[in-house]
Amino acid sequence: MPDIIHLLPDTVSNQIAAGEVIQRPASVVKELMENSVDAGATSITVHVKDAGKTLVQVIDNGSGMSETDARMSFERHATSKISDARDLFAIRTMGFRGEALASIAAVSEVNLKTKRREDELGTSIRISGSKLLEQEPVSCPAGSNFQVKNLFFNVPARRKFLKSEQSELRHIITEYNHLALTCTAIEFNLIHNNTEIYHLPPTNLRQRIVGIFGKSANHYLLPLETDTTLIKISGFIGKPEYARKTFGEQFFFVNNRFMRHPYFHKAVIKAYENILAPDHIPAYFIFFETDPAKIDINIHPTKTEIKFEDEHAVWQMLLAA
Repeated sequence: MPDIIHLLPDTVSNQIAAGEVIQRPASVVKELMENSVDAGATSITVHVKDAGKTLVQVIDNGSGMSETDARMSFERHATSKISDARDLFAIRTMGFRGEALASIAAVSEVNLKTKRREDELGTSIRISGSKLLEQEPVSCPAGSNFQVKNLFFNVPARRKFLKSEQSELRHIITEYNHLALTCTAIEFNLIHNNTEIYHLPPTNLRQRIVGIFGKSANHYLLPLETDTTLIKISGFIGKPEYARKTFGEQFFFVNNRFMRHPYFHKAVIKAYENILAPDHIPAYFIFFETDPAKIDINIHPTKTEIKFEDEHAVWQMLLAA
């Protein structure tokens, strides 16, 4: 009987990885914006067409890439963020897995133009379904300009299950807001079908919240500040009389990374239990800052599930705060 186990081709393995990393157009927006933040950009502009089904374009003025790095960035597990396993416990960057660009390129048509400030010419790369179609020198501004077209063109089943344009745009705005709230020193722009949705200049956290959620937010924000040897907790919580019956303004961040944490949400709700109307949910924008060695963010490719070394102690501090 012949041997039956074999290695999958890169194009197939990239599509498998893309199934976890790139779930919808909003996933592309998230990954490219995080790369821009890690590249030290001070201005990030996101263009989307047809809620990202036709185009997701992210333009930044960050460090840009050399010709070699630009090509290498599309290989699986190629990253500038970590070099050995110990780095997983000291992560300060948004990305580190080296999967995002390879996954995006596996299920779309990607055009990249990028240039470092010290270089006279930049690099233009065109990839479709993991296949390199073109690489050449190009004249372009410093930074990076990613165009992701025809997402899931080669995975028709995934494309068919995308939601309505309104629903997909809502997911994009959610991911955009996660980054905009954590990086208040960066200018962010979001444009959909040539219509500007957000223009957020550099500012402080309170004004960034107001810029995203409207001037009314300024009336219900209460500052939150607790600092211990274990963890620092800061941000804003909403006045109970402004609580709503629907979710939408509830955010946790750890070391400037958005996270979902139902256990900590229960601590917030318990703190409000005697002053909140039944079935209402308060707004909160809560930032945790702790030693990276005390958390594990390498649980899922989306990096939004995060484990704390002593969750119960953090829960108690959050409740007391």
